[in-house]
Order: sequence, then C-alpha cells, then structure tokens
Amino acid sequence: MLLKTKNPSKTKCQSEVIGPPQTLVALIGDDIILPCNLDPVMDALDMAVEWARPDLNPRFVLVWRDGVELESKKHPSYTNRTSLFTDELKNGNISLKISKVKLSDEGTYRCFVPELKRQTTVKLVVGAASSPAAEINKSISGVVLQCESAGWYPEPELLWLDGEGNLLSAGPTETLRGPDDLYTVSSRVTVEKRHSNNITCRVQQRNTNQSRETHIHVPGKAHILGNYVNSPKQLDMVLICELLYIENLKKNSDCVMEKKLN
Repeated sequence: MLLKTKNPSKTKCQSEVIGPPQTLVALIGDDIILPCNLDPVMDALDMAVEWARPDLNPRFVLVWRDGVELESKKHPSYTNRTSLFTDELKNGNISLKISKVKLSDEGTYRCFVPELKRQTTVKLVVGAASSPAAEINKSISGVVLQCESAGWYPEPELLWLDGEGNLLSAGPTETLRGPDDLYTVSSRVTVEKRHSNNITCRVQQRNTNQSRETHIHVPGKAHILGNYVNSPKQLDMVLICELLYIENLKKNSDCVMEKKLN
C-alpha cells in the first residue's frame, strides 16, 4: 500500500503573497501597518522577506533572512522605524510596521518572498492635517471673517458654510507651501445681514479623507457696531463725543430754564 505524501515545494509554489486592495493612508507621526500575508498560510519564520521601495537607493526598507533582520541593507531614513511581527511569521503574516510616519514615507512598497518568487505591492499616501483658526474683523460693508490653517499635506481646500450648511461665496484661497512641504491655506469672507449668525470654516483633503473645521458665531448688528471701538484712541474719540453731546444737552437745558424765568 502506497501512502500519498505532500510535496513541500509544490505547496510553496502554490502560495500567494496577498496585500490590501486599497491605498493606505497615514498621518505624519502615526504608526501604520502595511498588510502582507501568505495564502494559504505558511510558516515564514525561516524564509527570506524583502520589503522595498523601487524609487529609493538603496531600495530596501526591511530585509529578513535566516531568522534575523539585516539592518545594514535598510535605507537610512527607515532606521529603527520598520519591523515585522516576528511572532506572526509562523502564521504567514509578513506585514510591515512603519513607526512615526514621515512625509517622505509616501510611495509604493513591494512585499517580496524570494523563495516563492511571489510579490505584492502596497501604496501608501501620507497626509497631515490641523484645525483652522478664525477671527472676526469689521468693515463698512459688514463683518469680514478670516480663517487660516497650517500644516496640511497634500494641499487642502478651504470652504465657508452658513448655519444651514450652504456654501458661501468667498474670495480666492491663499495657499503657501513651506520648506517642510506642508501647506498653509487662508481665506476671507464678508458676512451680510441675510446670512445666519453661525458660520463654519472647513478645511478638507479628499485624498486622505481628512477634514477639520471651526465654528464662528457672528454677533448681532448692535454688538458689531459696538465692536468698532477696538483701540484706546478710538475709545478716547468716543468719550470726547459723548462729553460734547452731554455739554450740548446741558446748554440747551440752561437756555430753556432762562426763558422760563424771564
């Protein structure tokens, strides 16, 4: 009687290296896991695993051989920032963890197992976002709101919304790109009487699915006029006008009293 045995090499040849179907997004400073698994499950502890970015030189971000990581093969920008889940290698999990993500980490990664001659790619998009800051300024035509948000990547868009969520017509968004490649955006909008008192400044980046907003309460008309007194010099002028007004009332009152006495 002949016993049928499995051919280990055939099993290995049939295994595939599987990665995620979608692009991954990470924010600067976060940790991210780039999934990569053997299917069907195989023990990868003694296999060679190579994670690389073809656009780099050297291209490797992690090399695992003979049960250890070869630090000397790694690109300098990934030193002490990439690792495998060594306890999971026996389960065919050869995913890569990148710690403290940098803007320069954005790119396409290749997960390759030389013994199987199988590979997959993982695309990583890196983003940055921050909450906007807003302020209220006064003008003759109404109230001017200004909103600014710094530290974005990729370049975001800035929107103004009224209390009902409708878009407000605003001036062009000013965009600056700093030496760190992060973007700062700012915009102004004039609020008229027909707008509700609650205005939203929203900054969003669709590629990274990031959105931040701040809400501004615009005070009523009387309060707005009162806010025109926003400096000591203006306050002095108001006080002088009030004193002259009171003095004028007093003179008129004296004249009336004098007429009555006569």
